[in-house]
Amino acid sequence: MVTIVLSLIVLVNGIFAIRFIQDLIAHKGEVMKEPGNNIFLSISSACIFFLSTFGVSDFAISTILYRKKKLVSDKKLPGTLNTQCVIPVAVMALAYISVIKVEPVTLIVCILAQVIGAYIGPRFVVKLEPKVIRKFISIGLLVAAMFILAGKFNLVPSGGNASGLSGVKLIIAAIAIFIYGALNNIGIGSYSLTMATVYALGLNPAIAFPIMMGACTFAVPIGSMQFIKYGEYSRKITLFTAIFGVAGVLCAVYLVKSLNVSMLQWVIAAVLIYSSISMILEDRKMKKNA
Repeated sequence: MVTIVLSLIVLVNGIFAIRFIQDLIAHKGEVMKEPGNNIFLSISSACIFFLSTFGVSDFAISTILYRKKKLVSDKKLPGTLNTQCVIPVAVMALAYISVIKVEPVTLIVCILAQVIGAYIGPRFVVKLEPKVIRKFISIGLLVAAMFILAGKFNLVPSGGNASGLSGVKLIIAAIAIFIYGALNNIGIGSYSLTMATVYALGLNPAIAFPIMMGACTFAVPIGSMQFIKYGEYSRKITLFTAIFGVAGVLCAVYLVKSLNVSMLQWVIAAVLIYSSISMILEDRKMKKNA
């Protein structure tokens, strides 16, 4: 079952890679003339996707960086954010699913739940108020981080070491991750939410990584090919992230693999707090702009 998942990842992302290479060849005279210093893009790509591998949003970091450096217009920013992460996320998924032990049924159910949520979710989430959802989620993430830290200081029982779920817990995980997939459509990332859910259900914290990356690597390439079709993305940035972003990913995957559960709990707590504070600050910024 895991081999089938890995094969499908290669197939879906391989189709994207072919489309991207064809587009690069068709515009080979324009690519390197696009904005962005080569050395800067090499270093920034590696750093962005090193952090992304730990669950820190590459969308958020890239948006700030590219706007500040004026590397891409606002019109092409959404396409660039999507296309640049396809190859690095595919490598994340392949690496994590290969090196982190997770029961196949749990992995496949969770991946399918998020992909289905991302596909049918828009018809429901468009009726929701994003700022209200962000407020509740930011508080929830802080609470989840506090529980992890309380466990670290032996104030409450700490998370588990299970490699899979069954019965009611698997159903809860599937429903939760389905919802997270839908929330992606209104700009609420699923990484930190998946981390908190996996931890709360007693799984090894590392299992959050193959689930998160596995779901994203199916959902992102399909939409990204539309941006390539209409040329609404930065070819240069996407090229550099496909090369140097992968290098950052591989460094981070090695670290996650070598970290023990105790260290991963600290990492996850830090990501949850970061995600929560980011949402709170974003909400305040939106209110100020309004």
